[in-house]
Order: sequence, then structure tokens, then C-alpha cells
Amino acid sequence: TFIALSLGVPLMVYSIIVGEMTVETDIERLSWLVVGLLTLGVMFFSGRHFYIGAWKSFKNHSANMDTLIALGTGTAWVYSMVVVFVPDAVPLMARHVYFEATAMIIGLIDLGLALEIKARGKTSEAIKRLIGLQAKTAIVIRDNKEVQIDIKQVLLNDVVKVKPGEKIPVDGVVLEGHTSIDESMLTGEPMPVEKVKEDEVVAGTLNKSGMILFRATRVGKDTALAQIINMVKRAQNSKPPIGRLADVISAYFVPVVMIISILSALAWLNFGPEPAIAFAIVSATTVLI
Repeated sequence: TFIALSLGVPLMVYSIIVGEMTVETDIERLSWLVVGLLTLGVMFFSGRHFYIGAWKSFKNHSANMDTLIALGTGTAWVYSMVVVFVPDAVPLMARHVYFEATAMIIGLIDLGLALEIKARGKTSEAIKRLIGLQAKTAIVIRDNKEVQIDIKQVLLNDVVKVKPGEKIPVDGVVLEGHTSIDESMLTGEPMPVEKVKEDEVVAGTLNKSGMILFRATRVGKDTALAQIINMVKRAQNSKPPIGRLADVISAYFVPVVMIISILSALAWLNFGPEPAIAFAIVSATTVLI
């Protein structure tokens, strides 16, 4: 991202100040050749994943956002290098380079991806904190005896005993006792909530004051805490709606753009001024860029 924007931003500013970035002298040609090689480095180091993704989509006979990015940036770079190396092959009015477009597109999209990765990292931390709320063991009453077992071994309708300072291991309904429960880690409620017989308790919350016995009503992956963790994981692993929409649009947009590009070239080839072939290529390339 930094590499792409460090090249793209100065070029973009230069194009705004100077206007059209033309190739008219040998010094300009040499300068743009250096810029072109630097842009190629940006494409390789910062944009390589786009081209790999586009190639995979091509092999699967489909198109996605990577296809659109690879097609636009690749065409802009190739066209610009043709202008640098063989300027006479391009009509005078079309001898412009578009290296800044390639670098900026890659840089800005990479910046968006970096922000998305950062957001996913925060989500991972949230998942770790939620998992940290889970108790590791539980005390259950079986055959009139207290037995400490792994939380995964707690069964539905087991009678669970929780002492002050311990975490509630599974969801349940209080059978005996009176206590206050700190539910702030799940609900955000800063004050402890009083719990008496028939009240519900939730896994991951903290028993503050008294000892209680409760009947397990939801265990394992069915507890409220486990479902919250599962939902956060699904949200982290799923593609955002805007990303899915972009892929759907790209699947139709890329073929449409290519068809328009071909039609534009044919129109210039048949009805355009001389050199018709050069103008046709320029027209098709401009549509793709």
C-alpha cells in the first residue's frame, strides 16, 4: 500500500498541476521509462494478488473484482509503455501515459484491504476475549455428590453449583440460593443483577456474592455465549455485502466493458480517420482503462 501510494500520489499531483502527461522529447521518454519500471514494481509487489486472482477467475471462466482491477491497471500500463517505446504508433493527440492511474488504483484498493484486515484483527481480539469468558470446569451434583468436571461434560438438566467469585459455566435456571451476577461482559450493564430462584443465569457471567444451585438449560454450543462467539466468527469469515455486490457487478461488468471496447475499435476501424488501426487500438484501450 505504501509503495503504491508513494508513487501514485506524486504522479497524480503532477498530472493535476501539469495537465496531460505527454511523451514529446527524449528526456521525457527516459523519465517515463523509469516511472514505468517503478510502476511495474508496484504492480508486482503491491498488486500481484489482483493478477493472481484474475488469472484464477479466468481459468474458472468467471470474472470478479480482481479481474476488473487487473484489466484496468494492466491495460493502462501496457498502453503507457507503448507510448514510451513506440510513440509514432500512437496518434499524436493520444500520446499520454497513465502510470499514475495504475499506481493509485492499486494503492487505494490495497489501503481499503489493509483497513479491512485491521478490522478483522480487532474482531479476532474480541473473539479471544469472549472465549476467555468461558469457564473451564464446572461443579455438578451427581448421585448426591459434588463432582468437578470439564465444562464439555456438563449435560442438559444437570444441577450445577457455583460459588462466589466463580464464572457461570452454562446457561440455566436458579434452583436454590440468592446472589448477584456481574453481566457487564455480555450486556454492558455496569451494576450486578440480583438472581433468586427461577431466574435465568448465563454462561460467562460472574457470580459475585452468594452460592447458588441451578439447572442447566443450555450447554455446549447452545449457550448464549457460544452462539455469540459463533456469530462473531461467521461475521469475520464472511465477505462484506459490498464485496459480494462488487463481485456480482464485476461478473457482468467485465464482459460488457470488453464488448464495448471491441465495438468501439470496430467503429473507429470502419468509420474513423487515418491511421484507422491506431485510432481503433487507442479507442479500445481507453475503454478498458
